[in-house]
Amino acid sequence: MKRRTPPSLLAAVLLAATLGCAQTPAPTALAAPAKSEAKAQALAPAKSEAKAPAPAPVTSVEGITEYQLPNGLRVLLFPDPTKPNVTVNVTYFVGSKHEGYGETGMAHLLEHLMFKGTPTTQNVPQALTERGARPNGTTWMDRTNYYETLPASDDNLRWALGFEADRMVNSFIARKDLDSEMTVVRNEFESGENDPRGILFERVMSASYIWHSYGKATIGARSDLENVPIDRLQDFYRKYYRPDNALLVVAGRFDDAKALSMIQDTFGALKKPATPVPVTYTAEPVQDGEREVTLRRVGDTSILTSLYHVPEGAHPDFAAIDVLTLIMGNNPSGRLYKSLVATKKAARTGASNLQLRDPGVLTFSVEMREDQPVAAAREAFLKTVEDAAKTPFTEEEVNRAKTQLMKSIELTLNNSERAAIQLSEWAATGDWRLFFLHRDRIEAVKPEDVTRVAATYLKPSNRTLGTFVPTAKPDRSEMPPPVDVAKMMDGYKGREAVAQGEVFDPSPANVEARVQRGELPGGVKYALLPKKTRGEMVNVTLNLRWGTEEALRGKTDAAQYAGRMLMRGTTKRGRQQLQDALDKLKARVGVEAGLTGATVSIECPRASLSEALKLMVEVLREPAFDANEFALLKQERLAALESQRSEPETQGSIAFWRAMSAQYPKGHPYYVPTFDERLAGIKDTKLEDARAFHKAYYGASNGELAVVGDFEPKDVVSLAGDLFGGWKSPAPFKRVAQVFTDGGAKLVALETPDKANAYYLAGQSLKLRKDDADWPALMLGNFVLGGGFLNSRLATRIRQQDGLSYGVGSSLDAGDIDAVGNFVTYAIYAPENATRLEAAMREEVTRALQKGFSAEELEKARAGLLEYRQAARSQDGGLARQLAGYLYLGRTLTFDASIEEKLAKLHPEDVRKAMERHLDWAKVLQVRAGDFANAEKKAKASVKAPAAP
Repeated sequence: MKRRTPPSLLAAVLLAATLGCAQTPAPTALAAPAKSEAKAQALAPAKSEAKAPAPAPVTSVEGITEYQLPNGLRVLLFPDPTKPNVTVNVTYFVGSKHEGYGETGMAHLLEHLMFKGTPTTQNVPQALTERGARPNGTTWMDRTNYYETLPASDDNLRWALGFEADRMVNSFIARKDLDSEMTVVRNEFESGENDPRGILFERVMSASYIWHSYGKATIGARSDLENVPIDRLQDFYRKYYRPDNALLVVAGRFDDAKALSMIQDTFGALKKPATPVPVTYTAEPVQDGEREVTLRRVGDTSILTSLYHVPEGAHPDFAAIDVLTLIMGNNPSGRLYKSLVATKKAARTGASNLQLRDPGVLTFSVEMREDQPVAAAREAFLKTVEDAAKTPFTEEEVNRAKTQLMKSIELTLNNSERAAIQLSEWAATGDWRLFFLHRDRIEAVKPEDVTRVAATYLKPSNRTLGTFVPTAKPDRSEMPPPVDVAKMMDGYKGREAVAQGEVFDPSPANVEARVQRGELPGGVKYALLPKKTRGEMVNVTLNLRWGTEEALRGKTDAAQYAGRMLMRGTTKRGRQQLQDALDKLKARVGVEAGLTGATVSIECPRASLSEALKLMVEVLREPAFDANEFALLKQERLAALESQRSEPETQGSIAFWRAMSAQYPKGHPYYVPTFDERLAGIKDTKLEDARAFHKAYYGASNGELAVVGDFEPKDVVSLAGDLFGGWKSPAPFKRVAQVFTDGGAKLVALETPDKANAYYLAGQSLKLRKDDADWPALMLGNFVLGGGFLNSRLATRIRQQDGLSYGVGSSLDAGDIDAVGNFVTYAIYAPENATRLEAAMREEVTRALQKGFSAEELEKARAGLLEYRQAARSQDGGLARQLAGYLYLGRTLTFDASIEEKLAKLHPEDVRKAMERHLDWAKVLQVRAGDFANAEKKAKASVKAPAAP
């Protein structure tokens, strides 16, 4: 029994010339007889009430006729009275491609067990030997087949058909047989492991196929083979071994009418299962760059193997690919031979291809002796292959290859036994008649066709290259034996439990009852909320504010660098020393600083709070502004930004927010720069600019401090007063006001080539503050429309119903001080779905404005929104940020309580009218960014795609 067989007619031609080519199946010594089991493990043949009529022909090509039984079995009859033999070949359309996780090697393992007997044929080897049969079974990627060639007689044919029908549904597939056969399969696995060529090919295939199961070796993983449960193997057998998933070929000397009658009596008695045959659907994506693997094992010669994806075997291009394979791999006329062997750069060369049901591969190999440098051979090898189309193929080359291929076809057709096997191979590729159509296509191949397919598929971006490096003593990282986790954890108690903290009610009223507010001597306002927390943790938020609109003009880049340099070292500690100090304090720190201010967040245990605050003040007041760190930061920022140049989300977002902020001129603190302006700002800003900005603006004259968690308030006030009291801001502070402007209704389309996903934004500016009477209704309406988790109107329609977007939603914001807000919808989607997505977005927003929401819909959304708000206040870090922000606004959580009271009283029409007053799709700015040109090209190509034969 073999796990590989040549998948195309090309294999026989390549047998002598190609490295690592699969061998033609040969008779195999079968295992010892299996003991009888009490009953069948699978389906039993159904008894016929009356003899069914013989099946009618379905189609016929060149003396070979196809029939189909009512149970779905397809039958090919290939009469050849010149042969004294008859061959019965049953092919099941299941191979390694169909194996799931943990099932690798299962199709091949099952092939072995199919020779272990049925209740009526308990000793398969003996039964086959008694009739002088030459049997075998082989497994490949798309199929598994079983055949026997016997002396031609009605009795032998009847027996062979009955035997194959019996083992189709009644094979034992028993645990004892799996155990006994495992040694044989393991030996076959290990024999393959001895062959560097075969293992290199497996590694290259694995690297070449990321998702499709063609990348998994048919023999499977050793761990899967050795640990597969028998019930999973039995399930696999029942799932795929059935008449409607099989092709029966009878070839040789036989009487057609008698054969059909025998087939009806044997296979026709089998029932067609009620459940359909599982269908595979994984498609390998287009390879988008060179891949490379290296294999290091004991060996004697170096090997290079390059692999290129090609279309499925039924594709019209494959005739030219077959010709190309021979032209490149033939010895001594092949281009690889002339380029490498004749020049003594290598000892052997070869080429082969896999013509499969799904897109396959074209491979080239070269082998070097010890005294032949790999680097020189590699250069010549890849140049010969990938520059092949630059030297157009000649009539002489093409005709020589075609002659070889046509000879192989003719010899196959003249040998009914060989043809019986080959026809089932082509059936697994898509249709047995492809054998003849492919022959006709080969006859029609012209030199320009070969040049074209070479140019199309032999590209570096489509290449996976494997290198076998002979290594006398491979140095590998062996994994230790599996850990017995249950034994390891037995009796483990852990350490003393951490402090549990208190049950805290995050309602606005309770928060307000416990907050202590005040102002430090230097002017920083504070809000303190002491409470017992798990692990005695504390969360701190510090906001600092500086500058005026006029003073800050044109200083955005300097301010950003100043802020980003803060955590890269102080005058007292280097960058790593600073990180080490924070780790020692068990403090998590975040610093965000820019043009108009800075925000620092701290999370640490109570015992570390004092030192963590001191360290953060050191970071803010005494940054080192190290020249080397600045250079590293610049490179990091440039790399991060440059990597986003072609991204639809980046390009779309910039275009959208530039249009929404067009009221701010260049240099204004709220100006939205172009991508190139951002890049130039990062490149051109100097260390001196960042240092100067810090010196001119950083200080604690204007700011807010909020602390939530396990701490002593009086200690924090005392320490904060000392830390911030004497740190004055060098420049005055005046809030930079926001100005409302209408973004304008228009559609902006941006092309981002070679990006599978597109990005969509649509929105409008709103004259709106959070103390506006309509704000609660707008907040609730947007939550129903595009908020929540996958259950908003937009998510239900665009993601769940239409299946157009993975990420879709909307946001609605309002100003705290200035009446400037916005409404935005967004989605990621496939470029070819742009029209459908935009229509769905428009329809759903318009429907919400015109028809509103149901009472039930609104009630569920209200409950969810209130829960979200309550949950946000229960997070100490978020609550600290909110308290600090409210200090600046002069607001307490009674504002939240008021909002939530209004939310609780809203009716559906209140929400609809509020949305109708503020939102209008006719005023919406839309931006789409994606590879729309390529989507249109693909749509046109799919219309023109060739029909399947």
